[in-house]
Amino acid sequence: MSALGLAAVVLQVFFFIVLARVIMSWIPLITNKPLDYSNPIVKFLIDVTEPLLAPMRRYLTIGMIDLSPMVLLIGLSILQSILLRSA
Repeated sequence: MSALGLAAVVLQVFFFIVLARVIMSWIPLITNKPLDYSNPIVKFLIDVTEPLLAPMRRYLTIGMIDLSPMVLLIGLSILQSILLRSA
């Protein structure tokens, strides 16, 4: 596997991690229970995604709607597509 192929796989894994974080954020709305931030899975998802989401959140939050995960997912998809074409 080439370095570009490996980078594309890493981007795909990160895409699913961000997607899991988005789904995780909906759990309190569905269950009416607060999210358990001491849970290791929750902590992992937040720790891994927050370094990229936090800077984008400053500019992409409109009222109560946070668009940063959607923009990050689109950006990851575009970057992965570019890498796969180059490989």
